[in-house]
Amino acid sequence: MQPPNPISKPVIHRQTPYLLFKQLRPKQWTKNLLIFAAPLFSFEIVNAATLLDTIAGFFLLCFVSGCVYIINDYMDREADRNHPVKRHRPMASGQLNPNLALAFGAVLLIGSLAVSSLLSPLFTVLLGLYFMMNVAYSFRLKHVVIIDIMIIAAGFVLRAIAGGLVIHVPFTPWFLLCTMLLSLFLAIGKRRHELVLLHEDKGSHRKVLEHYSLELLDQFSGIVTTATIISYSLFTFTSGRTVHLMWTIPLVIYGMFRYLYLIHIEKKGGAPDRILFEDKHILITVLIYVVSVIGILAYFE
Repeated sequence: MQPPNPISKPVIHRQTPYLLFKQLRPKQWTKNLLIFAAPLFSFEIVNAATLLDTIAGFFLLCFVSGCVYIINDYMDREADRNHPVKRHRPMASGQLNPNLALAFGAVLLIGSLAVSSLLSPLFTVLLGLYFMMNVAYSFRLKHVVIIDIMIIAAGFVLRAIAGGLVIHVPFTPWFLLCTMLLSLFLAIGKRRHELVLLHEDKGSHRKVLEHYSLELLDQFSGIVTTATIISYSLFTFTSGRTVHLMWTIPLVIYGMFRYLYLIHIEKKGGAPDRILFEDKHILITVLIYVVSVIGILAYFE
């Protein structure tokens, strides 16, 4: 008599709440920290209320993005069982009932949208747009060359806009352009890392990689790196804030150069959110940047 297959018989047990939380991929939530860019660059008007609203917006954004992950894992659970890493995900491993996860995601999405309307109706619209765009990316757009990296960049732009909507402050076009270009920079690095893994036969399985080459991605990266540095420099002078923001330009340049070093020399870049905490140089640069912006806006405006 053969032992029962744990994958084929999902059960509900006391670890279910933990598994549902794990299914939301909290390790990916660092991407949503961009929502705090609004209070950072509007430091002089930030108070306890706006900070709490931003924190609430951060978690709502995390919950909505988690709902996308639930749909992804629900659709890919059979294929994930054959993957050396993804087979340990809650649904693929059989620990979490797929139908329960889907129902949980539906309730969480509706609840998140309802609560977001208390912060700003436009924020609710943005969350809905963010959800639909990411679902479209998961089902189709991630397989369309160039569009795939532009959708990733658009997701970061929506995060930045969300921060402004929550605390009701506008963003300059230059800042949104910088956000888009920096996001493209990270997305291109991620695709390059995946392409290197594919060439090294390490199991990368993205079909869209067949349409890329290292030379093309390096050219994209060079263009976007230059455009980002120029755009950020112009932002510091034309944003209507103090020109002393220009002192943060070297930090941006160093951060981007350090990331390029990690991509080309250390062969990293597959998980930008993880690099933020794993590479102490980038982490320290980000912390110095945040402190510098707060200090400059506090004392020179």
